[in-house]
Amino acid sequence: MELTYYADFAVRLVNTEEPERGTDTLTSVEVVRELFGSHRQAARRVSDADVNRLRAVRARLRAVFAAAGEQDEFRAVDLLNTLLMEYPASPQIAGHDYRDEDGNPRWHLHLAENPVNAGAGYAAIACMGLAVSLTELGVDRLGVCNSDPCRNAYIDTSTNRSRRYCSDRCATRANVAAYRARKRAESGRRTTAGRPADDK
Repeated sequence: MELTYYADFAVRLVNTEEPERGTDTLTSVEVVRELFGSHRQAARRVSDADVNRLRAVRARLRAVFAAAGEQDEFRAVDLLNTLLMEYPASPQIAGHDYRDEDGNPRWHLHLAENPVNAGAGYAAIACMGLAVSLTELGVDRLGVCNSDPCRNAYIDTSTNRSRRYCSDRCATRANVAAYRARKRAESGRRTTAGRPADDK
């Protein structure tokens, strides 16, 4: 099973909302279809009702990432297990798309797309992908970006488990903000000591 591929369904869904900024892009059938990516067959069945279904799932998936980011692994697992019970996945063995050098199928697990509605199908894929990543990589690999006001979800695939930001852009922004804060603090200390703030 392609861990990061299926887990990315969860990340993409959670990141359609930025609560700190008050933005929400999960507003239409077209947006939901885009979330499915290459799963075009499932995307064709999206209806208006799936927008609200996925908004509800999104809030619950964000809670999983938040619990993991707070190192509360038992809460993260409990929340995800509840979602898995509500949105069961149907794994199947597939090999039609990939061949080895001899032309034989490269068998792999694939999540079948046969739920009652498109929203439930997306939720099942997202939850199963996240569950596989959590169990294979560890709960500490799930997190929420430390850069305010971003707070996007991410899965840490770094070799040293050190990721704290959802992207290089957020990491750079946070580093620049920390640098400026240090400079302001140093300047304040110099001023308090009776020297001009720009004195070096």
